[in-house]
Amino acid sequence: MSTTPNPSPEISQLAANALRFLSMDAVQQANSGHPGMPMGMADIATVLWGRYLRFNPANPGWFNRDRFVLSNGHGSMLLYSLLHLTGFDLPMEELRNFRQLHSKTPGHPEAGHTPGVEVTTGPLGQGVSNAVGLALAERWLASRFNRPGHEVIDHHTYVFLGDGCLEEGITHESCSLAGHLGLSRLIAFYDDNQITIDGETSLSFSENVPQRFEAYNWHVQSVDGHDPQAIASALEAAQAETEKPSLIACRTVIGWGAPTKAGTASTHGSPLGDVEIAAAREKLGWPHPPFEVPEAALSFWREPGARGAQAEAEWNAQLEAYGKAHPEEGEELARIAAGRASTAWEASLNELKANWLSHPPDADATRGASGKVLDAFAMAHPDLIGGSADLTPSNNTRVKAYEDISPGKFAGKYIRYGVREHGMGAIMNGLALHGGVVPYSGTFLTFSDYMRPSIRLAAISNAQVIYVFTHDSIGLGEDGPTHQPVEHFAALRAIPGLRVYRPGDVRETLECWQEALRHGDGPSALLLTRQKLPTLQGTGEGGVAKGGYILADFPDGPEKRALLLATGSELHLAMQARDALTAKGVGARVVSMPCWEVFEAQTAAYREEVLPDAVEVRVAVEAGISQGWHRWLVRGKFVGMTGYGASAPIDQLYEHFGITVEAVVKAVTMQY
Repeated sequence: MSTTPNPSPEISQLAANALRFLSMDAVQQANSGHPGMPMGMADIATVLWGRYLRFNPANPGWFNRDRFVLSNGHGSMLLYSLLHLTGFDLPMEELRNFRQLHSKTPGHPEAGHTPGVEVTTGPLGQGVSNAVGLALAERWLASRFNRPGHEVIDHHTYVFLGDGCLEEGITHESCSLAGHLGLSRLIAFYDDNQITIDGETSLSFSENVPQRFEAYNWHVQSVDGHDPQAIASALEAAQAETEKPSLIACRTVIGWGAPTKAGTASTHGSPLGDVEIAAAREKLGWPHPPFEVPEAALSFWREPGARGAQAEAEWNAQLEAYGKAHPEEGEELARIAAGRASTAWEASLNELKANWLSHPPDADATRGASGKVLDAFAMAHPDLIGGSADLTPSNNTRVKAYEDISPGKFAGKYIRYGVREHGMGAIMNGLALHGGVVPYSGTFLTFSDYMRPSIRLAAISNAQVIYVFTHDSIGLGEDGPTHQPVEHFAALRAIPGLRVYRPGDVRETLECWQEALRHGDGPSALLLTRQKLPTLQGTGEGGVAKGGYILADFPDGPEKRALLLATGSELHLAMQARDALTAKGVGARVVSMPCWEVFEAQTAAYREEVLPDAVEVRVAVEAGISQGWHRWLVRGKFVGMTGYGASAPIDQLYEHFGITVEAVVKAVTMQY
């Protein structure tokens, strides 16, 4: 609820117009951008940010702040104007430099780049789905920490979205799950301006959005988006709702205030032009030059920040009292609020690692090994949340001791995402960027295509998200080429900032998990097999931490030398080929390459030690396409896939596609 009096209509209009003119002037100066949405949603933003949103510009990372997401991120100048006016470290010069190199005001909001930006939005629909993750994180952390008399986690997640967001399929998935779970502290404002780039939305979009969200089990209201009192009343009703997320459909006019262009598609993605802006100044009674804000408007906008500073001070006192009443929980919450990662899980993994070194496990699928690793450490990792896109038994992602998160019950640690890979990926980004949560989830590797936009945004955002992708090759067998990934290793490795791990046995799987958990500055993908793999001599001794390492070195004797490079389920083929080559008088070194990105980050001296330039005879073996391997092979050969797979038992497939020990040996010997 608002703790501030309702401002006069004159002050409210003045404050909203400050947003409008900063937005249109910045877009005009950049000669690039989207002025229409900021002008149309300025009244909504003035009500939310001016009276209800809880934040502290002096400490953007205050843990119990409300979260705000601009899902229609093309209207980024609205957010930048809000951040500047409310006192965040975003000076006017940054608004003048909108969309310019090295500015803090890029074309679409980027988390970690601009103070006050919670998530990276741009591709429409992602922000709404991120907001679902943010809201789920709040409810989960509230269940974890709140105690009678100590409601230390109690913030809301607000999101602005537009028609484009709702047309993207990802919002169907994420909003459906939000309604199913009953995320009542999620409040979305729908900018119903009926305009997209092509023109009126009626060209392609005629669904009844309020009825759609009612079907999702959301609390739905419709208001005039230019009536501050109606907006405030709807917002208070949404805050009072305790069982459902809320959608407030706001009928607005895109480019509101522009004399001739308001309500037209021309305001969506193009500057208004000097003539139209001058006419808007006259129409709205705004005599001020570009980038000048009158004192009365600035005074209005600085008040929310001051209230937020007081709210944080009160929360800190509440946190201190909580710590005295519940010392263990208080210490954990203080750790999370400070952004410190947990290390409590390390001992459990190290114990399992030592056991697997002294007692090599039997052959196992790496998906099975992953499940055993999770069972060993997950309950010791307080911030970990798991899930799967309706493939839990296949992905082995559910820890035995976990309880499910279910409608209205958020104390569990496992999310049933349903068949919603798109939504799952974006929700995980919201969970991670909220703070206090390390999310992982599972699906088949071939369905990573559905998640690719979210994976890319996780990498851009440096978010610690862990993807468990099983059934990672033709080795899954009879399901056939639609489910057999062949290009997916290369596709994922092409994403900058994503670590792609493909372990070759049980012990490498453990180390891949270990490295993904230690990597707090970005996402990691674990590519795991359906078929069983033998445990290999030399794994589990820390080599995965280097990304690539010598698994078996050149044998004594042979003068001819070769390098065999492999990952995952083909690593044991390389080891067998080494033995066969030794019998033929060729000494081969086997290099395990579980993570190219980490190996590339090693020193040139280490990379030369592992892959000496002097050894030009090289063969890589992997059950995927060859793309990317050239950087390690130079003039060497590749044994793998050249097209799609087929439906057949595993052994027949490897033989049919020539991914065999004999093929590796031949690829080496033909180079001499």
